[in-house]
Amino acid sequence: MPVPQSLSPELLARVKRLDLKARLVVEGFLTGLHRSPYHGFSVEFAAYRPYMPGDEPKRLDWKALARSDRYYVKEFEEETNLKAYLLLDTSASMGYRGSGTSGKLEYGSCLAAALAYLLLTQHDAVGLALFDDRIRQYLPPRSRRSHLGLLLGALERAGPGGVTRFEGVFGELAARIRRRGLIVLISDLWDDWPAVVSSLQHFRHLKHEVLVFHLLDRDEVDFPFREGASFRDLETGRTVQAGPEAGAGRYRKRVREWRGTLARECRRHLIDYVPVDTATPFDQALLRYLHKRQRLG
Repeated sequence: MPVPQSLSPELLARVKRLDLKARLVVEGFLTGLHRSPYHGFSVEFAAYRPYMPGDEPKRLDWKALARSDRYYVKEFEEETNLKAYLLLDTSASMGYRGSGTSGKLEYGSCLAAALAYLLLTQHDAVGLALFDDRIRQYLPPRSRRSHLGLLLGALERAGPGGVTRFEGVFGELAARIRRRGLIVLISDLWDDWPAVVSSLQHFRHLKHEVLVFHLLDRDEVDFPFREGASFRDLETGRTVQAGPEAGAGRYRKRVREWRGTLARECRRHLIDYVPVDTATPFDQALLRYLHKRQRLG
């Protein structure tokens, strides 16, 4: 699928307002989707029907009128009752910004905003949890379009801080989220992988579907540093000395192994695992969500 310019993280970094970013991402995505082999995805409405007295004029499809000289309205799908929960990691490590134009938290917030916009477009209910070592904010899912303003406001105010602690937080969230739904986690997952996977199992035990966007900065993946340097952990304050080439090679190998282990363990527990970085066009992430959504019916 061709990537519209509106889906480029570099371009979106110039847009300050999160509501505009979300709209640009989703409208660009839908435009690309309808021009691609994926146009069969149902993301807007179920069918057309003839206009009836009493129908809202704003639901008229003017393009259909121009083609057929008849009045049609878009017959939207009934509310699907899907409840989606967006879990955004706001720990201190998410505040890292490398050589790219977007930091991890900025990218994650934009992705969460776009997913919320798209979910509400599909008449699904969407909620939000911001967390680090505890739940910083929780908004229960709603399907009203007016709910988008609350979600975007929370995302715009989010700032990095605190340490990552999945087990306690996800246990508490699982206790709150009793009704089966779709859990979408956006996080750098900087924690021991057994803790990450066991925490996600809280949701799987309750029969939730789980989609994980493992978000890293491009520098965290490629380690482009050419000189020895001191690196400080944003959460613990610990520093590590690293040399150039030899250290970089070992680092990249460990990151590949870590991501591979997470992917394998998530697959074993029927959790969708999607690695992304801050240079990944947003259409790739939204398309993975849409595949998941279609499987849920």
